[in-house]
Amino acid sequence: MKSLRNLALVFVLGSLSLAAADQQSAPPPSPLTLEDAVHYAAVHFPEARAALAKVVGARAAVGLARTAYLPRTDLLWQTNRATYNNIAGLLLPQSVIPPLSGPVLTNTSNTTAWGSAGGALFSWQPFDFGLRSANVDVARAAEGGANFQLQLTKLDVAAAAADAFLATVVAQQARRAAEADVNRRESFGKVVHVLVGNQLRAGVEASRADAELAAARTQLLRAQGAEENSRIALAQALGIAGQSVQVDPGPLAIALPPVPNTTQSREVLTNHPLAELAMSAVDQFRAREHALQRSYFPSFYLQSAVAGRGSGVRPDGTIVGGSNGLVPDRANFAIGLTASFPVFDFFSLRSRKQIEEADEQSASAEYDKTIQQLTAQLQRARTELTISKQIADNTAVELQSAQMTETQAEARYRAALGNVVEVAEAQRLLVQAESDDAIAKVSVWRALLAQAFAEGNLQPFIDAVQSAAGGHQ
Repeated sequence: MKSLRNLALVFVLGSLSLAAADQQSAPPPSPLTLEDAVHYAAVHFPEARAALAKVVGARAAVGLARTAYLPRTDLLWQTNRATYNNIAGLLLPQSVIPPLSGPVLTNTSNTTAWGSAGGALFSWQPFDFGLRSANVDVARAAEGGANFQLQLTKLDVAAAAADAFLATVVAQQARRAAEADVNRRESFGKVVHVLVGNQLRAGVEASRADAELAAARTQLLRAQGAEENSRIALAQALGIAGQSVQVDPGPLAIALPPVPNTTQSREVLTNHPLAELAMSAVDQFRAREHALQRSYFPSFYLQSAVAGRGSGVRPDGTIVGGSNGLVPDRANFAIGLTASFPVFDFFSLRSRKQIEEADEQSASAEYDKTIQQLTAQLQRARTELTISKQIADNTAVELQSAQMTETQAEARYRAALGNVVEVAEAQRLLVQAESDDAIAKVSVWRALLAQAFAEGNLQPFIDAVQSAAGGHQ
C-alpha cells in the first residue's frame, strides 16, 4: 500500500508539473485581483515550476533507493570467432585482455573457431545490517528538503506577486490623485481667466493658474509613467513579462485591515518554510552519517547461476569445423552464498563520518541563524504594521482638513477675499493629502503582507483581503 501511495504522489506531482507547463502561456484574468495574482504566480512563475520539478525528481530518487531491496538478474549471450592459443601464467585483474579457458597447447595457430556462451545470474542481498534502509532515509531527507524548498519558493513567489500588486495599486491611486488635481486646476483656471477677462483680477493671476495647471499635468505624466512601470513589474512577478496586466484594487485602496493581536512564539518561526528548509539540511547530514555507520559491515549475497558454453575446438586443439560452437552445448548451474568485507574502508569511512558530523554542526548553526533572522524580521514587520496603521489614521485627518482648506480657499477667491496663490497652495496640499492617504491605506496592507510573509503563511493575509472585499460590496 505504501508503494502505491508513493506512485500516486509521483503521478499527482507529475500531473501538476505538466498542467503548469500547459498553462504557461495562458493569459491572466482581467482585471486581476490580488487573490488572482497570488494563485496565477504560483502556477506560471518559472521558479515555482522548477521547484515543483525538483520535488518530482526527489520523490523518484526515493523510489530508486528502494529498488536496492529487489533481487538482480543479469542475462548474457555471446558468439564469437576467435583463435584458441591459451598460455600458462597469471594476470592481475584488468579489462583489456580477454580471458581464455581450456588446455595449454604446445603449438600456436592462427586458425579460428566458433565460440559461444550464455547464462543468467540471480543475486539477492537477504540482509544488509540496515544499510539499504539508511540509504532510503537519505533519499527521503532529500525529498523533504525539496518539499520545503517548494513551499519556500511558493511563499516567495506569492509574496512577490502580492507586493507587486500592491505597488501597482499605489501607483494607480497616485495617478488618480494627479488626474483629480489636473481637473480641479482646469476648472479653477477657467474661473481665473473669466475674472481676468472681465478685468476683475490682474492678468498675472491667469499666468499663475496656467503655470500651476502645467505643473499638475507634468506630475500626471510622471504618475502615469510610474503606474506603467509598476504594471511591467507586476507582469514580471507573475511570470508573464511583456503582457499587459489590468488590476482591480478592490478594497485595498479604501479599507484598512484589522491589526491582528499576535504573540510571537517559537512554534510560528519553526514552522516557517525557511526554517524547515534549514532543518531539513540538518536531517540530510544526519541521515548520511547514519548510512555511513551502517556501511562497515560484511555484504552477503545469495546467488544462483545457469550458464552454457560452446566451442569449435576439441581439448587436443583440433578444430571440429562447421557450425560447432555457434551455440552452447555444455551447461552448468550453481547456487551459493557470497560474502565480502572491505576491511580497509574503515579509515575512509571514519573520515567521511567526520565530514558529515562537521557539516551537520554547520547546518545546525545555520538553522539557529535562520531562526534569529526570522525573529527579527517578524518583529520589524509587526512594528511596521502598527506604525502604518497609525499613519493611515493620521492621513485621514490630513485629507479631510485639506479638502476643507481647498474648498474654503476657492470660495474666498470667488468672493475676492483671497488670491490665486492661496488657492494654488490649497490645491497642492489637497493632492498631497490624497496621495498620502491612498499610499497610507495600501501601506497597511503591505505591512500586513510583510507580517504574513515573516510568519511563513500568506493565508491570513488573503483571508483579510477577502473579508474586506465582502464588507465593501
